[in-house]
Amino acid sequence: MKRAYSVKNVQDAKFKTLDFEGKWLEAIGRPELTGTWFIYGDPKNGKTSFALMLAKYLTSFRRVAYDSVEEGLSLTMQMALERVAMEETGTRFILLEKEEIGELKERLIKKMSPEIVFLDSVQFAELTFTDYKMMKATFPHKLFVYISHKKGHEPDGRTATRIWRDANVVFNVEGFRAFPVGRYGGGESIDVDEKMAAEYWGLKSN
Repeated sequence: MKRAYSVKNVQDAKFKTLDFEGKWLEAIGRPELTGTWFIYGDPKNGKTSFALMLAKYLTSFRRVAYDSVEEGLSLTMQMALERVAMEETGTRFILLEKEEIGELKERLIKKMSPEIVFLDSVQFAELTFTDYKMMKATFPHKLFVYISHKKGHEPDGRTATRIWRDANVVFNVEGFRAFPVGRYGGGESIDVDEKMAAEYWGLKSN
């Protein structure tokens, strides 16, 4: 039987949080370095660019691995990394080329493995909810960021929808603007591209 906690136990508990600043603080608050975040959106709306912007910011705190199951090592990924000037992160960011869940697990078991992991995308990785729960249970002190396609107003597929519901922080990316909903505060949107976002949302409001 698991331990039961008194109110004082809960009040006295200490958690490892990320000291966010600026637009990231306004969007997310000060989150824990654990659990699940979720990014979803339609194609060609800035989803990958936003994910890489977030990954770059997170390298300020810990090492980040980005498992590009969908694009892998490609010209489009090279261009996406250049757009966010990822070279500024040095060795704190690594790109993984189409690693399956079993391979990713083996990598993360190793000492000094990255503490923050992006998986792009849930659909191309053919991730099951059992896989998701296994990774979460195996690595309780790592932060996983899952990227998903969108179908209508929700993530595409049953597994993606269940992860979306379980996530601590969710970003819906539409029209080059990311709209966050999370459990740590925040809530302010972030533009992936200010000009393109202004054009998209300006036309939509007319």
